[in-house]
Amino acid sequence: MSHDVFDTLIAIYAVGALDGNDLAQLEAHLAGGCDRCEAALRESHEALAQLAPAGAGATSPAVPPEVKAELLRRIGEASVRRRAPERRRWVPWVAATAAAMVVSAMLTGGFVASRYEARLGQMARETTRVRDEVRRHEETLLAQLEVYRRVVELLGDPATRVVELRGSGPNAEASGRVVWHERAGGLLIVTKLPPLPAGKAYEAWTLGGPAPRPAGVFTVDASGQGSRKLEPAEGMPAKGFAVSIEPEGGAPEPTGPIVLASR
Repeated sequence: MSHDVFDTLIAIYAVGALDGNDLAQLEAHLAGGCDRCEAALRESHEALAQLAPAGAGATSPAVPPEVKAELLRRIGEASVRRRAPERRRWVPWVAATAAAMVVSAMLTGGFVASRYEARLGQMARETTRVRDEVRRHEETLLAQLEVYRRVVELLGDPATRVVELRGSGPNAEASGRVVWHERAGGLLIVTKLPPLPAGKAYEAWTLGGPAPRPAGVFTVDASGQGSRKLEPAEGMPAKGFAVSIEPEGGAPEPTGPIVLASR
């Protein structure tokens, strides 16, 4: 039996109206040392003890629907199984028990409802977090699949070449590859480049003319990986490639440090 059921039974048990299999299971559960249910039972008893001096004008929180339904069901069952000769004895008991159960539910209902509300809120937050994480993973996988598809497409042509890029200075561990085809362009793939602060980006350059030609800006993820599609060079074959740190909008010529370059 789950704690959701025990939360409902505690309020009924507190006024002595629990019987049958439910009574046996709840008492066995309490005997096992459930701190949560013992605390709920203490609060129910304290609420009943405070009922008398509270006065008829005291306001109480709404009764949770599941508690109210359980109370009405038990009252109905009691009226069916009692025999007619016992009517004088059980009618006052049922009436008194019903009143005590409703009062107990009203006093403890706020506690039970607040516990449910907190649990549902936690579940909603966890669901949102998992959904966002799955969406991020899906977007990352789709981007990686597109990179692999482009690489396979380029490598299917014998004219495609792979150019190695090596890091320099504080980025000596960084590396990169350009899968390049003179007519179709290519794809730059980098690893171990540190993420840049806001306002900065990495910019790729095509070498082989009087000056480096900009080939597009890109960023890297937290692990230092990134990629950039490169358009084919116009007029002059590409003899090499480089990557520098530039403003996030890019620059017409290198202004920042070169972090990757072909040899």
